Amino acid sequence: MSRKPPTGDDDELLARLGSLTAQARERAEFQRSQVELAIALQRGMLPGDMPSAPGFDVAVQYAPACYGLNVGGDWYDAFKLPDERIGLSIGDVQGHNIEAAAFMGQVRVGLRALASVTSDPGELLARTNDLILSIGSDLFATCTFMRLDPATGVLESARAGHIPCVWATADGKSGIAEDEGGPPLGVEAGMRYPVTRHRLTVGGHFVLLTDGVVEGPSMTVDEGLDQVVRLAGIAAVAGMSAASLAAAVIRGAERVGHEDDAAVLVVGHGEHTFRP
Repeated sequence: MSRKPPTGDDDELLARLGSLTAQARERAEFQRSQVELAIALQRGMLPGDMPSAPGFDVAVQYAPACYGLNVGGDWYDAFKLPDERIGLSIGDVQGHNIEAAAFMGQVRVGLRALASVTSDPGELLARTNDLILSIGSDLFATCTFMRLDPATGVLESARAGHIPCVWATADGKSGIAEDEGGPPLGVEAGMRYPVTRHRLTVGGHFVLLTDGVVEGPSMTVDEGLDQVVRLAGIAAVAGMSAASLAAAVIRGAERVGHEDDAAVLVVGHGEHTFRP
């Protein structure tokens, strides 16, 4: 069978297809490099070791978005304050790109730096809000900041547009913390953030999380929070560690079908603790 030789039009068509294929490959490589850079930024900016105090454990779990280009700006942090109390923060930056990942680092570092000036959760969020606005970014962030006093088990909490945390006690009670809260950071100057006091009793847990843990195509935020409430209650009754509860919560996040980052920070009060 004879084969028809290619015409000039065929050659031109093949050349165009080759050019389009090369361009598509270049775009894919560029997008992949952007995602890899954003993930590297995230991992480099998040803390390593968590602080500890007699009778208290802090544990974290973090699952970066792994779908397409959805690289978000979720963060967690825990650090010793100058007065030996422990600062705990978790938050979520608007957007899913390198800018969001970089902005996340600015917010987290800003919180840490300002905590050396004031560790009052409400004042700290107010100052961080004004700092973010002074940068001139178009992005904003939601955040919860808590201050734990290991001597008393008192947790003081302020919330900036972030989803509420979950609590559980050793007698089987669990629920969603009812903090008043304020607007996200970076939206409007001069905002105030009310402080709510909680007490972490022996065997109890507080769970801080981002919305990627509890909200997605397969689950509403209310359903997701209820799921975490149940897990926290079971964990407290069973005497599970903060690390085990954090791992269980992040596994449960797979049910929401999210395409977002998911971060969990758990603080637990063990049996052996200092009593004032």
